[in-house]
Amino acid sequence: MIEKQLSSNKELNIWEALIPLFFLIALLTVNVLVFGDDALSGSNQFVLLLAAAVAAIVGFWNKVSYESMIAEVAENFKSTTGAILILLMVGALAGTWLISGIIPTMIYYGLMILNPAIFLPATVIICAIISLATGSSWTTSATVGIALIGIGKALGVPMGMTAGAVISGAYFGDKMSPLSDTTNLASAMAGAKLFDHIRYMMLTTVPSVLVTLVVFVFLSLTQKTSGQAETADMLRVIDASFNTSPLVLLVPVIVIFMIVRKTKPLIALLAGTLLGGLFAVIFQPDIVASVAGAEALNATTAYKGVMNAMTRDVAVTTSSDSLNDLFSAGGMKGMLGTIWLIMCAMVFGGVMEAIGALSRISKALLSLAKSIFGLFAATVASALSLNLTASDQYLSIVVTGKMFDKAYRDKGLAPENLSRTIEDAGTVTSVLIPWNTCGAYQSGVLGVSVSEYFMYAVFNYVSPFMTLIFAAVGIKIKQLVRE
Repeated sequence: MIEKQLSSNKELNIWEALIPLFFLIALLTVNVLVFGDDALSGSNQFVLLLAAAVAAIVGFWNKVSYESMIAEVAENFKSTTGAILILLMVGALAGTWLISGIIPTMIYYGLMILNPAIFLPATVIICAIISLATGSSWTTSATVGIALIGIGKALGVPMGMTAGAVISGAYFGDKMSPLSDTTNLASAMAGAKLFDHIRYMMLTTVPSVLVTLVVFVFLSLTQKTSGQAETADMLRVIDASFNTSPLVLLVPVIVIFMIVRKTKPLIALLAGTLLGGLFAVIFQPDIVASVAGAEALNATTAYKGVMNAMTRDVAVTTSSDSLNDLFSAGGMKGMLGTIWLIMCAMVFGGVMEAIGALSRISKALLSLAKSIFGLFAATVASALSLNLTASDQYLSIVVTGKMFDKAYRDKGLAPENLSRTIEDAGTVTSVLIPWNTCGAYQSGVLGVSVSEYFMYAVFNYVSPFMTLIFAAVGIKIKQLVRE
């Protein structure tokens, strides 16, 4: 698509390609200063549309037609259809898992087992295992991640720290799992065999996750919390408000089993949502009736209560103000802000792709690659810039893979070098950008802004530095075996 577009349009110079990006960064900076964390409520979305308009003006100047820009935007919308449906289903799942007592039960047992001394590194490990088994950082955050955020808040751990630990573990597992779509995509784009790609990634990924664990162990040892003393009271409140039967945990077990068995995430999440609604009626009838605005549960109020939980704001009121903040969910309605952000980001990315700005930026970076280290550095820079401009990790992987494939082969480097670098710089950094689909998703699902978890998503920003260190020192740079 990109090559076809460039063949019919006048090629941009690098400064023309960068104009929309500079405009976007400048206005987003203003938004953060003016609105703070509230910037995602609408102003950032409109800034993305304004940046798309600036990109369109650049395109018109270079004879790119309006129709071709709209066509690229439509393609981008099409590529995010699955993500939007998953977001809506995650909102519905969070609602039914709240009123069924699944999330409160996870928090209940989590408070009994975990404490601030081990909570953060344990969170990294738990999320890494779940994500490795499921191949999805998104599903991990939407299930176990939500519960861990609640446990962390109850223990008095800052939400940004907990979210950083969840994301670090989830993206480690996502990156290393053969079930992951990004892992398969990166190896395919670079022309590497899947398991060769995964084995080669271990060289940089294992040190990155070890650094992450060391940081979170240190944070756990130095973090002053007030939650441990209040744990007993919180356990009593949860026990009084919900039927905390371990039987309700069958639902997340079934969902995780379905995903491990390669069930499509959307289907697994739908199953988890419906089972959550069923278990709510069985185990928490009073709560379901309350959510329906009724005093007693019958067929009508059961239906209304479950549907309310799936689609709109619901809250379960307890005698603890701190727990009341945990026991609320936005349903599908709560995901609309994130979906709005993704759609605006796709408009900006689509126009940037249509006018040839994305490929022009990558081409400029490629021209700077005179040495092997320069090639790795240019790949990292390209993946990062595409995450910033195209607002989607898949475009970052695909475009970077296309642009640099020949360059790696010309230097006698095995394709695993490219596929690993794409993952180290493209897959994991997408979540650090608020207007990227991954940043918007994780922020929306976990209820923590990107600015809050950014500095604690240690694995995600250590990974690109680790791949550059290996390239600079020349450690295990695999050469191309020519047949």
